[in-house]
Amino acid sequence: MQDPRDKEQTEAHHHSTVARANEVLADLIEQPLKPGLYLVATPIGNLGDISLRALAVLARADLIAAEDTRHSKKLLSHFGISGELTPYHEHNAAKGRPRLLARLRAGASVALISDAGTPLISDPGYKLVREALDEDFTVTSIPGPSAAIAALTSSGLPTDTFLFAGFLPPKSGPRRARLDELKSVPATLVFFETAPRLAKSLAEMAEVLGAREAAIAKELTKLHETMMRGTPDRLAGELCHSDQLKGEFVVVVAPPIEDAAGVSDEKIVEQLEKALNLESFRDAVRSVAEVLQVPRNRVYELGLSLKSKAD
Repeated sequence: MQDPRDKEQTEAHHHSTVARANEVLADLIEQPLKPGLYLVATPIGNLGDISLRALAVLARADLIAAEDTRHSKKLLSHFGISGELTPYHEHNAAKGRPRLLARLRAGASVALISDAGTPLISDPGYKLVREALDEDFTVTSIPGPSAAIAALTSSGLPTDTFLFAGFLPPKSGPRRARLDELKSVPATLVFFETAPRLAKSLAEMAEVLGAREAAIAKELTKLHETMMRGTPDRLAGELCHSDQLKGEFVVVVAPPIEDAAGVSDEKIVEQLEKALNLESFRDAVRSVAEVLQVPRNRVYELGLSLKSKAD
């Protein structure tokens, strides 16, 4: 049983954190917001992920340009923000962009937000930023949530070099051609994909990219957040039997596999140790052999040595 004094002390610390956060937010809101364009990252699911600085900018901005004003009103009302909203998305950008630039010329502060995450990442805004910079307006990024980065960092795949490839083409032919362009890129690949195309895209990744480690992020930051791991063909097989796929997914695929002759024993043991935390010995041997494209008996022998050392 917890000591009542410890409980009181913990609650006191919590109240102190809340009070300090309120102080910081109040200080930020009291500071004047300079004219310019602000790219504000918003939560990708959990509203608690919004930053204090993002709240302060949205509360003080003269105008908030939102991809979907109906969607963004829910976020803003949740935090008691009632600023002026205007739609800005790919279908009205040609007309909307001159209006936003005119507000900037008039000395306004304009905040740009997307439906979720960091603006301009598979969302409209690039041309607006370019034209704002061409006219010497200040463009400031207010960093925060990003589905691509969240999936990459929790995938267990290499993060030292990665390529965000966005959405693949919806049709098979162009999709295969794009994957063929990417297959030799020496980096972890990050894709966005829709539910109806996910299984098919994974199957084509397996055919074009080969047997690599991969991960699929679903419902990031939400209550039912999941991360599925395996080779693309195995993941595609699992998803073929699912009839409850909805929304968008992030697919993370490991870099190209080294030539089997150049794969060291140390590399195999490293991958085995990771796999054994998630799978049985037999499944770990099979998956490591597939991912590294080395003979299974070589992986098996190294696995036995690893087990004997552990024993």
